[in-house]
Amino acid sequence: MHSLLKRQIRKFLSAEIAEMPEMDFFLQAISRSYQNNDEKLEMIQRSTTISSKELSGVNAELLRKIENQKKIFVSLSKVVHVMDETEEEILFDHEDVDPIKLAARIEVQTDKILQLTAEKNDLLKDLEEQNESLNNYAHMVSHDLKSPIRNMHTLMSWISEEENDKFSEDSKYNCSLVTQNLTKVDNLIDGILRHATLEAHEEEKTNIPVASLIEEIKNTIFIPENTKIIIEGTLPVLYKDKYKLEYLFKNLLTNAVKATEGILKGEITISAIDKKDYWKFSVKDNGKGIPEKYQESIFTMFKKLENNANATGIGLALVKKIINIYQGEIWLESQLEKGTVFYFTIKK
Repeated sequence: MHSLLKRQIRKFLSAEIAEMPEMDFFLQAISRSYQNNDEKLEMIQRSTTISSKELSGVNAELLRKIENQKKIFVSLSKVVHVMDETEEEILFDHEDVDPIKLAARIEVQTDKILQLTAEKNDLLKDLEEQNESLNNYAHMVSHDLKSPIRNMHTLMSWISEEENDKFSEDSKYNCSLVTQNLTKVDNLIDGILRHATLEAHEEEKTNIPVASLIEEIKNTIFIPENTKIIIEGTLPVLYKDKYKLEYLFKNLLTNAVKATEGILKGEITISAIDKKDYWKFSVKDNGKGIPEKYQESIFTMFKKLENNANATGIGLALVKKIINIYQGEIWLESQLEKGTVFYFTIKK
């Protein structure tokens, strides 16, 4: 005990009591009480300090979560407003968003989405039935048309052979025109049927080296001596169905060969660039080029160049459809008398 405090206590005691041996025990007890009290007070203060720090941390974390929730409410409000174009009220002019009101609007939007999904499923089912009907119709029409057309073609050939000596030059020429037009109609029907049934054509996918596929195509199409096909760099191996991929390259190469007819030294170059999610191909020729007025519509069904009377106008439309199936794009660059480059992408 502090000496000053002890002297103050003794001052209020009689001399007899102050000199009693028990008084020392009494004063020591008081001292210990003060000491315990100080220790407890210090402990309480330390405990209070720790609790304050912990509480401050909890409050900071709580404030952060509240701010995040506000941001979420504001974001949800914006999404709901964008989805609900008829709603005039804007909930996100300020951050004080009413969660109950927002939840009600989200429920309304959810009902609309469910309704739209049901309508979409009905439309897809109807579209599937229409496509099946269209495919059946295409098969029926092609069968009903191709048979008499081929019969007419055969009859014209017989007549031309048997009556060739009796025909005048004009008659011979007219017979050849009839034969050419019958052939063109036959090719047109084949093209329409192929376009209508392309997606329904199922073939097992395999790894197809494009370079080897190009070599196969070169052996099946006519390539004049003045034209050569060049593979620039390395072409990839694609995991696709061969039927569509072969038609894609075969059509583009055939068009390029026709474009280089009459050129002293025709060159067709095929190349590919490896992109992150897709392959970018190009088929380039140094031929006569495509007039600018046809470049935008050349991929449309039955659109063709006016200087190519033998074309059906289906080939490039079918090429574009194949590219769409492969989740890619196709476009071209061309200048008259300088050549054409067809670019297209195929998703990996």
